[in-house]
This record gives sequence, structure tokens and C-alpha cells, in this order.
Amino acid sequence: MTYRILVIEDNVDMAELVAMHLRDIDVEPVLCHDGDSGLARAEAEKFDLLILDLMLPGKDGIEICQRLRKQSNYTPILMLTAKSSELDRVLGLELGADDYLTKPFSIRELIARVKAILRRVDAMSAPADNGNDEILHVGELEIDSDRRKVLLAGKEIILTAKEFDLLWYFAKNPGRVFSRLQLLDTVWGYGHDGYEHTVNSHINRLRAKIEQDPSQPQYVLTVWGVGYKFADQARNRAAG
Repeated sequence: MTYRILVIEDNVDMAELVAMHLRDIDVEPVLCHDGDSGLARAEAEKFDLLILDLMLPGKDGIEICQRLRKQSNYTPILMLTAKSSELDRVLGLELGADDYLTKPFSIRELIARVKAILRRVDAMSAPADNGNDEILHVGELEIDSDRRKVLLAGKEIILTAKEFDLLWYFAKNPGRVFSRLQLLDTVWGYGHDGYEHTVNSHINRLRAKIEQDPSQPQYVLTVWGVGYKFADQARNRAAG
């Protein structure tokens, strides 16, 4: 299978270098060097992944990410940021970027991140595996781990990769209370001070998608002064 990846990067030399290494892993790269043309291509065509620079002429990476995450079709986003722009990295994650790399980065690390995201793309699109899926049922929620698919009252709910990871981790541990730092360590893989707000933002977006009344949640609950927990009534079964 050949994947299509849109690279939106205004540094032409860097974009060409990334494209060259993407072709080595059976990827068809499409290059755009400004935000306006990049957003137009992202909205008009189907891609398996976007590699998106934060600083671009025209629309910047934050605006592009924000625009794409308002649409129903979900495309993973790997954001490239300047090393000093910690605030921008946090904002990018809060707006729905799936991962980020800080410049300068090694091509080997970039390709590793790309492969990891593409594995998730394959997992989400894979057919059921003859009853080997693990499925959690909580109230009207159905969460399928292998297909990375969520149904609410029979209707599919589109989640970003991190939103799904967060929901799955909660649902696998019903009733257990997690601090924001614990969730950062487990779901995001880092625990830096100042990133806790990323957890809050993802939980707010998750509640907006799965709760009938986000101000009175029945699935993702706040434990004041500690963190969050998932509803106690989670149960799982294997698909039959």
C-alpha cells in the first residue's frame, strides 16, 4: 500500500529532503510551500497524514490545524515547530495535532514518528478480526480498540488519535482516579510542567463529543482537587 502524505513546509530544501526519505518507505509525498495552498490541498484531497510546519507564509500551521479539526473527515497531523516555541507546541496539541517534532530534528526520528502514525491509520481502517476485537461497553458508548472506533447510541463518533487514546485508557480503568500528570505520562508520553492544560483541553473536547450534557458528564468525571476518572460501570467483551 502506498500512503499519501501532504508536506506543508516553506523551506523548499527541507521539504525536498523529507520527501526523498518518505519515498524510501513507500510514501507518495505532495509538497506545498505556503499555508494557503496547503490548506486548499488538504481540504480538497484525501491524505493519510499531514506534516505541517507551524510558521508558514499565508495561513500558519495553527490556523490550518484549527480549520481541519472543525471538519468531519479526520486526517492525522504531525506538526513541526521551532525549538523555542513551547507555547505554540502546547496550542498545536490542544487544537488536535497528533504529534509534533521540534526543529532541528533528525530524519530518522521524523520517519519513526510517521511510521507510528501510519500504523494507527491502518489500525483504524482494518476490518474486524473474526472476533478478536476487544470492545468496551459503557452506557450508550461502544469502544472498539482494534478498529479504534467509537459508537454513541449506534452513531459513529469521530475522535482524534489522542482523544481515542485518552478515552480508551479511561475506559480500561473504570473508577480509577488519574492526575493530569499521570495522564500526560501515560497517554502523551511526557510529563513536563506547563502541559497539564493540554489534558484539560482534550477532556473538554472529548466530553463535547460523547456526553449528552458536557456540563454534567456521565462518562468522564472530575474528581475535584485530584484529576479525572471514568464511570465505574465499564465492562468489556470480545466481539462475536
